[in-house]
Amino acid sequence: MDYKKLHDLLEFIAKGLVNDPESVKVDSSIEENTVHLKLSVATEDIGRVIGKQGRVANSIRHLLRAAASREGMQVIMDVVEPE
Repeated sequence: MDYKKLHDLLEFIAKGLVNDPESVKVDSSIEENTVHLKLSVATEDIGRVIGKQGRVANSIRHLLRAAASREGMQVIMDVVEPE
């Protein structure tokens, strides 16, 4: 699995959660065996992606880790403020 599939998976999940799917943006980079994903959504949708006490964001991280571990990769996902 290349990091593009993880990028697409995160984008798919995020677009299903938010009210404004057009504002979803995922930036990805790879360093050695670790994929860094930065998720940006509209300001009013940040709460939907993070969830109460970060439960939604942690669930997304678990899904990404499961997908990445099948290929021997690691993944880090952060929710960032929209630009």
